[in-house]
Amino acid sequence: PPFITSTLQQEAARKLGFTAQRTMRIAQQLYEGIDVGSGTEGLITYMRTDSVNLAQEAVAEIREFIAERYSKDDVPSEPPVFKTKSKNAQEAHEAIRPTSVKKIPAEIKSKLEDDQFKLYDLIWKRTVACQMIHATIDTVSADLSCGDAGIFRATGSTIKHPGFLAVYSEGTDDPKKADDDKEKILPEMKEGQIIDLEDIRAEQHFTEPPPRFSEASLVKTLEEYGIGRPSTYASIISTLVNREYVEIESKRFYPTDIGRIVNTFLTNHFASYVDYDFTARLEDDLDAVSRGEKEWRPLLRNFWDPFTATVQ
Repeated sequence: PPFITSTLQQEAARKLGFTAQRTMRIAQQLYEGIDVGSGTEGLITYMRTDSVNLAQEAVAEIREFIAERYSKDDVPSEPPVFKTKSKNAQEAHEAIRPTSVKKIPAEIKSKLEDDQFKLYDLIWKRTVACQMIHATIDTVSADLSCGDAGIFRATGSTIKHPGFLAVYSEGTDDPKKADDDKEKILPEMKEGQIIDLEDIRAEQHFTEPPPRFSEASLVKTLEEYGIGRPSTYASIISTLVNREYVEIESKRFYPTDIGRIVNTFLTNHFASYVDYDFTARLEDDLDAVSRGEKEWRPLLRNFWDPFTATVQ
């Protein structure tokens, strides 16, 4: 699907090494406008959105562009339509996309700063890819005869038709997983083909704990729990760092002593307020107030009275 704020931040962290704050700062510049030769013009649509919907005129332009630049076979018979999975999604704006897909990143690269080009290129590719056909991938098992040593089997996949993969493939947080994925793509082979022996590797694998949060995986988890909004993901992360609750090493968050103490204090004495569901529930209630379904005074009273008692 096309980019929404959280997925843009996740992919920018994975592929470009950008923080959430840096991503949104650069996106703001692209949104406000860059002089690309014909005057200052916005290169992307509004970037603080939960919506995966694309305007009809944009979809028509993208489909026409794909047929011209790639092939008509890469254009699906019906435009793909995506639905957001985010609870209480703010969908006043459409998904993040180039204002015109004809502003090809490579052609305006000289007009952009390096970071601006990298982020615009990412947004442009994902937008084009989301309107292309699926990739066709064959599952393959190859039996390799090694004389007296026996038969060894390789299992993996071959790409029959790249589809959207010709433009864009999603990144991964875990370098090991990325390496594993590369291993699973097999080259084209024919029955009876003689294959050169390049290497024999004796490897041992150990079960490892789940990796620590990176910016990308933390934003994804916040989104899954319904905590925060597109406009607050960057500030949540910057607060963790600025208050020295965490340190970042190798793009991963590690709790500091201060972070552990604060966490222990809050979970021991304010458990209901640091519960995963608390923020999501409160945002549900506030949304109900904004829709006129609930009164705000009783809502605040129900929060404030027990909270005050707990503090005292």
